Amino acid sequence: MESVGSIIMYLVIALSIIIFSVLTVTTRKILRSATFLLFTLFATAALYFKLDYEFLGAVQIAVYAGGIVVLFVFSILLTSHPGNNSERLVSKRRVLGLAAAVLTLAVTAYALLYRCGQALVELPEMSNPTMKEIGKALMGTGEYQYLLPFEAVSVLLLACIIGGVVVARKR
Repeated sequence: MESVGSIIMYLVIALSIIIFSVLTVTTRKILRSATFLLFTLFATAALYFKLDYEFLGAVQIAVYAGGIVVLFVFSILLTSHPGNNSERLVSKRRVLGLAAAVLTLAVTAYALLYRCGQALVELPEMSNPTMKEIGKALMGTGEYQYLLPFEAVSVLLLACIIGGVVVARKR
């Protein structure tokens, strides 16, 4: 049985992820939004550390909180005036957007419960993977291995950097 302190810490981390995620997409200042994204990524790393996934938490901080947020801020500073507020979006389709969000939530909850419902009843035996197993899973080309998505994301980030430089040069 988990201690009360552990459950409270989990709730604090989960609430921070939720609050900073909502603030990331609702603020009208773009640099503030990038800062809230950074806090969300740090809270996610804290969740990994709490689950005893030290390697994943360190990667979360180094790659996402460190690299990606710096890339976002760099792109923001190159392409826009960061002190300006963005215009308030006015849409007549708010009800349609809200309905789509609720439908997406329902489908995701159904898929999660259908796929993982049995695991909630009886938990499988867990073990911490070794660094070799993590490396093989991340950089392998077989089934359930992630070399192709990793390369696709790196090409996407390169395209974003080139696009930012092109947009900045036009000004």
